[in-house]
Amino acid sequence: MRLRRKGDLICTVLLLSALCILLYIQLESVTPWVGKHEADGESGTERYVTVQPVETVTQTASPSAGSAPENTCRLGQGLEDGRIQVATPPTTDLLPWSYRQYQWQKDCREFSQIINQEDKCRKVNGEPLLLVSIKSKAEEFERREVARKTWAREGRVHGLHVRRLFLLATPANQSALASWGRLLEHESRVYRDILLWDFQDTFFNLTLKEIHFLKWLDRFCPTAEFVFKGDDDVFVNVENIVDFLLGADPREDLFVGHIIYQALPIRSNKSKYYIPEMMYGPGVYPVYAGGGGFLMSGHTARRLYGASKEVDLFPIDDVFLGMCLLRIGLKPQTHKGFRTFGIVRPSAAPHLQTFDPCFYRELMVVHSLKVPEIWLMWSLLHDPDLNCARKGLARRPFRWRAKRKATPGPAGKAKH
Repeated sequence: MRLRRKGDLICTVLLLSALCILLYIQLESVTPWVGKHEADGESGTERYVTVQPVETVTQTASPSAGSAPENTCRLGQGLEDGRIQVATPPTTDLLPWSYRQYQWQKDCREFSQIINQEDKCRKVNGEPLLLVSIKSKAEEFERREVARKTWAREGRVHGLHVRRLFLLATPANQSALASWGRLLEHESRVYRDILLWDFQDTFFNLTLKEIHFLKWLDRFCPTAEFVFKGDDDVFVNVENIVDFLLGADPREDLFVGHIIYQALPIRSNKSKYYIPEMMYGPGVYPVYAGGGGFLMSGHTARRLYGASKEVDLFPIDDVFLGMCLLRIGLKPQTHKGFRTFGIVRPSAAPHLQTFDPCFYRELMVVHSLKVPEIWLMWSLLHDPDLNCARKGLARRPFRWRAKRKATPGPAGKAKH
C-alpha cells in the first residue's frame, strides 16, 4: 500500500511538472512581436524583426517626406547614400497571418515615408485637379507601366488636369524581387509618381495604406478637387469619369463607386477574408465601396482622413473605409459604371462578347483585367475606326443619370 501511494505521489509530481512546462511554452508563444520571422545565418537560429521608433522620416532623392512624429513605427528599412537599404536579410519564410499578432500591433499606425512626391499636386494654370491614386506592389512593375501608357496618363482631360500616383509599401517577400529598392528609386526619378511607406505590403496592411494616403492627401494635396482611388488591375475610362464630374462641386460631399450592402463577416478561418467574432461582433458590415475603384471629392477625402484617426483599424480596408463613412454620416452613392466584379453579359444582347469595346465605352471602372487586356481595351476604345452602330448599338446606348451629390446618412447607425 505504501509503495502504491508513493508511486501515485511521484506520478502526480511528474504530471504537475509537465503541466508547468506546457504553460511556460504557451506564455512564451504569445510574447508581443511584429514583423518577420527569419533564419539567422547558417545556424538556422530564429529571430524577429521588431518595430523600432524613429525620429525622422527616411528620404530618398525624390522630394522630401518631411518630419515624422517620435512614435513613428518602423519595420527595418533604412537609407544610406540616397539609396534604400534593407536592415535585415530578406526571407521567404514568413509566418502565417495571426490574429494574436494583429491585436498586438493594431495600434501601431504611424509609419515613416521612404519616397514622397511633394510637388505632385502643384496647380497647372489653375485648372481643377483629378488625382488618380493606384494601389500597387513593388513587383507589379508591368501593371504600373501599362497604366502609365494607357488610362492613367497625366495631362488635361475635358477641362480637368489629371495627375497619377502609385501607393506602395515594402515587400513582405523581398527575395521575390531582390532589386525592388533600386527599381522604385529609378521609377520615382523617371516618373515622379511613387509613394512608398515603411510597412510590409500585405493584404491585411492595406488599411495602413489607406490611412497613410489620406494623411498624405491632407498634408501635400489639399487642393485636389477630386480623387480616384483604385487597384492596378483595373481598366478606367477617365474620360467618362471626367464627364460625370462636370458641374460637380468639389466643396461638397461626393463618394461614388460599386456600393456593397448587407455584407456579412466571413467566419470560416479558411477564407482570405476571415474575421473572428471577437474582432467584429455585429452580423453585418456597414455599407462600403468595392476597393477596385471609387471616386470622391477632395472635401470628402479630408473628412475621411479626420474619421480615420478616430476609427479603430480593421484588417479589411474596404470595410474600414465604410466604417469611416459611417463615422462622418455620409451615405455613399452606387453607380452602374463601376464594375468591381467584372462584366456580366446582358440578357438583351447574348450575341455580344463581354470584352467588346462597345461595352466598355460607357463604363467607368472594370476590375480584374490582365496587363495585355488593359492595353488592348484602351487601344480598341481609342481606335478612330471603332463603330458600335455596326453591331446594332447606338453610339451612346445609354447615359448615366446618377446624382452626383452624396446624401448624408444616419450618424449613429448604418442603414442596411
